[in-house]
Amino acid sequence: MKFSELEGKKILILGYGKEGKSTEIVLRAKLKNPQIAIADQSDGPDYLAKQKDCDIVIKTPGIPLRDVTAPHTTATNLFFGNIANKIIGVTGSKGKSTTSSLIQAILQEAGIKSRLIGNIGKPALDVLLEPIDPAEIFVMELSSYQLEDIGYSPHIGVITSIFREHLDHHGSFEAYFEAKARMILKATPEDFYVYNPAYPELAALAPRTKAKSVAYIDSIPFDTSRIKLEGAHNQENVRGALTVARLLGISDQVAARAVEKFEPLPHRLTFVGDFKGIKFYDDAIATAPEPTIFAIQTLKDVDTIFLGGTDRGYDFSGLVKTLNVSGIRNLVLFPETGERIAKALEDFGGGDFNILKTESMQEAVAFAYANTAPGKICLLSTASPSYTLWKNFEEKGDEFVKWVKELGGL
Repeated sequence: MKFSELEGKKILILGYGKEGKSTEIVLRAKLKNPQIAIADQSDGPDYLAKQKDCDIVIKTPGIPLRDVTAPHTTATNLFFGNIANKIIGVTGSKGKSTTSSLIQAILQEAGIKSRLIGNIGKPALDVLLEPIDPAEIFVMELSSYQLEDIGYSPHIGVITSIFREHLDHHGSFEAYFEAKARMILKATPEDFYVYNPAYPELAALAPRTKAKSVAYIDSIPFDTSRIKLEGAHNQENVRGALTVARLLGISDQVAARAVEKFEPLPHRLTFVGDFKGIKFYDDAIATAPEPTIFAIQTLKDVDTIFLGGTDRGYDFSGLVKTLNVSGIRNLVLFPETGERIAKALEDFGGGDFNILKTESMQEAVAFAYANTAPGKICLLSTASPSYTLWKNFEEKGDEFVKWVKELGGL
């Protein structure tokens, strides 16, 4: 949608968080006579009723499509519709932030003008208030919330992984998967779909897009011992970024320099430090069972793990099996899913775990200090979203780091 199509219309911005506020600022700058109203959850339980008084809704990502009753668009669609630059879109159940950041690092190393925007960077619409070089490339991390009603495809669309996530928002895994798939459905034969072949569902998307489908390169073509990112899943993220680099004509030598300099993003299997002989890792980004399983398999020496959070109906059977063969002895279980994980462990009938059920991060870290064997690892990787006790995964990770350092004497 072009901004010109909004002239003279009564616009309702539905959801007034970071993106909603950005949308209002940009619309007031771009429209001659903006007619803008705001509806946000903080307005009360009837805020959705304001839709009846508008011509068009601009929906923010966190509001499910089922709650939208008027014609609508999104900030993401407005960005795509009002810019001609090449866009590299990155999505996936996990790995999208790291892969996006790696691609951006490689572009910078290659001397290509680019910006990181979207979920991990600044709101995309903010870019339209600034001078834009036509040659500049935008690397855009895209969530399933942003993609479920997208009407455009990026020049290069990357999908890093797919597993059960955000079922409370989308209603089913099928709807969630289709939201991810929409990113490549408007592509042309001049565009590219880059996918991780470790997930057969992603390979099966290839016939549904007109884009050239390109699987991740098979291996990293340089010494991986100098890469600071840990784990097989991060090796996949690097392979995805290198695949994009090759499509853009960037040499492996240039890409290698960028990857070797790249520092892990916060809260993503991040080493906090060695305190009182215990190694602490912050993997607060792990909000589903699969990334927590990856973390356990990557670190191997975990003795204490923090699990649990908001219940989105996940199946914890795979996690329980991993716990029972991992050598982990101590579990901290947060509500709500901590109870479900405990029940799954009981039903599985394996493992003799030392368990603390708590709502307090301070108590959890104190338990870790008291029970983790010297030389072993305490891992925050909850396999569930954070909203039961924390605003988001960043707040959860920050509180973990705070108490690790305070109780560790730093």
